Amino acid sequence: MDHKEKKTTVLRDHVSEMVVVSLRRIIRAIDLRSRFLVTSYGLTGPQLTVLRELSVHDGVSVGELTRAIHVSQATVTGILDRMAKRDLVRRQRSETDRRCVQVWLTDLGEQLLADAPPLLQEEFTIQFGKLEDWEQTQVLSALQRVVSMMEAKHIEATPMLTTGPVSATTERTKAFLNQQPEKTDGESVGGESTQPSEGAVSEP
Repeated sequence: MDHKEKKTTVLRDHVSEMVVVSLRRIIRAIDLRSRFLVTSYGLTGPQLTVLRELSVHDGVSVGELTRAIHVSQATVTGILDRMAKRDLVRRQRSETDRRCVQVWLTDLGEQLLADAPPLLQEEFTIQFGKLEDWEQTQVLSALQRVVSMMEAKHIEATPMLTTGPVSATTERTKAFLNQQPEKTDGESVGGESTQPSEGAVSEP
C-alpha cells in the first residue's frame, strides 16, 4: 500500500469513527432527556406526548389519541391507566356513543404540563424545519441508509425520541436509566469513549 492509499484508508477510518461518535451522542442526548423527565417530573416521553396532545385536543377519544401519537390502542390504554392513577387525566364514556371513551386533562395534569420542558422531538422538528428542502432530504436519506446498514429496518418505531419501550412505566424507565452511567461527552460510557481518538478528523 503506497502512502496515498494509506492516507485515504486512515481518513476513512477517522470519518467512520466520527459517524459512530455522532450516533452515540444522539443516543446519549435521548437518554439524558429521558432521565431528566423521569427524575424531575415523574414522566416518560410517551406520557408527556399524551399530555401535550390532550392540551391541544382535550376530550379526544382514545381511538383518535392513538392515531394522533402513532401507537397502538393497547399501548395508549396502558399509558392512560397509569396517568389516571396519578390524577393527570380522566376518562369518561361519551354520552352520545357509549362505545367511545373520551379523555381530558385534569387540573393536576395541566399544571404538570405547564412546568414540563418541550419534547425532544419538538425541539428537533423546529431545528429541522430551518433547513433548506434539499438539506432535509439529504439528512433523511443519510439516516435511512444508516438504518439499513445497521439492519434495523424491521424494527417498528414511533416518532418519539425517548428511551425504552413506548409502553414502559415510569418505574421501568427509571430502572433502565439507572443502569446507564450518567456521563458527559469525552468520558467513558459503558466502556466506550465519546471522543474520537487522537488524530481524528475534526468536525466542521
